[in-house]
Amino acid sequence: MVDQTPRTRMTSADHADEACGICGGDRRIGNSFGLTTTCPSCHGTGRRLESAGFHDVTKTKASHHRPTNKAEVVAKTQWPVTFEGGQLATEVRDSTVCTSEAKAKLIREIIDYEASHGQCTQTFVKKVRKQVRSRSSP
Repeated sequence: MVDQTPRTRMTSADHADEACGICGGDRRIGNSFGLTTTCPSCHGTGRRLESAGFHDVTKTKASHHRPTNKAEVVAKTQWPVTFEGGQLATEVRDSTVCTSEAKAKLIREIIDYEASHGQCTQTFVKKVRKQVRSRSSP
């Protein structure tokens, strides 16, 4: 008979002789509501399963490394596309009183407005021109 110390390892034959630690060999477990089901640990055998140790769940199949069918992300436009938006952006760009950060912010605002409304309205044009002019007066 082999003396088992904490350092000796159990073989698969030793595991087969032991009862399941979850169901105690009954092959079924129950809950407080009276429902019973097959033991998830031994899968209904009543015997302790050999532990495989670390179970790698990473996806290593070649199909997981294929390129996706998704369309490429379209780059954001850098300049307005409508005539009114282009004129307004040119006025903002050529302004001598605005800082470069303010110019970039206003041009981005024009592009976003065009994207959401389709074109620049006269009200929006007046609002942007007012912002460009107001920077000149203290």
